[in-house]
Amino acid sequence: MSVQPVRVFLVDDQQLVRAGFRMVIDSQPDLEVVGEAGDGDAALHTLAVTAADVVLMDVRMPVLDGVEATRRLRTRDDAPKVIVLTTFDLDEYAFAAIKAGASGFLLKDAPPPTLLDAVRTVHSGDAVVAPSTTKRLLERFAGHLPEDATPPDAVWAELTQREHEIVREVVRGRSNAEIAATLFVTEATVKTHIGRVLAKVGLRDRVQLVVLAYETGLVRPGAS
Repeated sequence: MSVQPVRVFLVDDQQLVRAGFRMVIDSQPDLEVVGEAGDGDAALHTLAVTAADVVLMDVRMPVLDGVEATRRLRTRDDAPKVIVLTTFDLDEYAFAAIKAGASGFLLKDAPPPTLLDAVRTVHSGDAVVAPSTTKRLLERFAGHLPEDATPPDAVWAELTQREHEIVREVVRGRSNAEIAATLFVTEATVKTHIGRVLAKVGLRDRVQLVVLAYETGLVRPGAS
């Protein structure tokens, strides 16, 4: 029995960029491009009648930008996952897009294997933002975080001491393997703990976990 390919939708105002992504993605037997659009508004209309699993969403586009398009898309039932495409590593729009519901962001000049891995990773339910990049992004735009942050205890009260340790390691930009080595546990144990933490605080992935840790004051930008 054949496995259904991951359905990818492309949103970018540059036709050559879309063509390049399409060529890379359609070269893989487990991935297929099911549609494309040149701006966020067109993407929302097309995705209303086109089933997709993962959307590659440019940020800076005419008519409707990628941040607002992501926000509107993610409110839909059975919404596809969104990977935001940025030109610069520390683009302020990337932070806004993650807050809007994107599962991460990717540089437009990322090599093809990175793009393909990102699509597969997001489709499997994880985030594609490298932990170290997430940390740099949040530190760079810490000024965008609200002053009236929710008291940490109110959000994190149900976490065990071990889960608190896991969260802090995630925020430091550590991978599961690095966390496992630091805390002398297995990677499977780390993954289990992260899954439990996400369930307790009602989040989707580790990107949102890092955002919440900063927003609530559990950690502060620049903290080691």
